[in-house]
Amino acid sequence: MNNNATIRTNSLRAWVLAARPKTLTGALTPVILGLALSLADLGYRLHAVPAVLCVLFALIMQVDANLVNDYFDWRKGNDNPDTRLGPPRACTMGWVTPGAMRRALVVVTTLACIVGLPLTLYGGWGMVLAGIACVVFCFLYTTVLSYLGLGDVLVVLFFGLVPVCLTYFLQTGTVNVWIIVLSVACGLVIDNLLIVNNYRDIDLDRNDGKRTLVVRLGRRASLALYFFIGFAATFVVFVYAGFDWRSFIMLIYVFCHCRAYRMLTRLRGRDLNAALAAAARNNLVFGLSASAVALL
Repeated sequence: MNNNATIRTNSLRAWVLAARPKTLTGALTPVILGLALSLADLGYRLHAVPAVLCVLFALIMQVDANLVNDYFDWRKGNDNPDTRLGPPRACTMGWVTPGAMRRALVVVTTLACIVGLPLTLYGGWGMVLAGIACVVFCFLYTTVLSYLGLGDVLVVLFFGLVPVCLTYFLQTGTVNVWIIVLSVACGLVIDNLLIVNNYRDIDLDRNDGKRTLVVRLGRRASLALYFFIGFAATFVVFVYAGFDWRSFIMLIYVFCHCRAYRMLTRLRGRDLNAALAAAARNNLVFGLSASAVALL
C-alpha cells in the first residue's frame, strides 16, 4: 500500500491514472479529422480496417507517451509531489512501481508496433518508418527534446502532420496541399494544450533547466501565442470551406477557445489545471467542428 490509502500499488486504478485517459482527445482528434477529410473526398466511403487500426495505434501511442513521461520524469526527480502543480504522477506517488512501469513500457510499445504493422498492407513499407519515428520520438520527447524547447515542434508533427496525413493517405492513397495545411492547423491547436501545461509550470521548468517554448517566450508572449493559434487554425478552416455557411460551425470552437483563454489570464498555480482540462476538451471540439465542415 502506498501513501495514498485509496490506491493500491499496481492496481487497475493505479494503471488507469498512469495512462491519463483525459489526454486521449489529443490522440483521437487528428485521426478523426483525417478520416472526415477522406470521407468527404471519397464520397462517404471508408476503408474500415485501416481506420480502426489508425485509431487504436494513436490511442496506444498516447498511453505509451504518458507512461514514458511518468517514468523518466520520476527518474529525473522532476515530479516532487510537494511542488508539482499538475495532477500527481504514478511512479512518484508510488501507485506504480518503477519495475512494473518499465515492463509496461515494453508491453505497450510492443502492442503499438503489432497494431501498426498491418498498416503496411494498405500504405506500403513507408508505414514502418512512420511507426519507428513515432516510437523513437515518443521516448525522445520526455528524455531530451522537451528540455530543449522542441516539444511544440513534435506536437505539431506527431499530433498534426503525421496522423492527419497518414490517416488520409491510408484511405485515399494520396495527400494534397489542403490536407497538409489542415493537419498543421490541427497540430497547432493540440499544441495549445502543451502551452497551457508549460504556462502552469513555467517557474518549475525554469528551475529544472527545461527551456520550454513558454520559458523562452515568457508569460505575456505565451498567452498571446495561445490566443493567436486558436484563431489562426479557425481561419484556415474558414478558407478551406470558402467562407460559406459551413464555416460558422467553427464558431463553437472559437467560443470554447475564448473561454479557455479567459481562464488562462485569470488563474495561477494549481488552479490552471482547470484551463488544462478546457484546452483538452477544445482539441476535440476543434476536430469535430472541422470534421463537420468537411463532411457537410
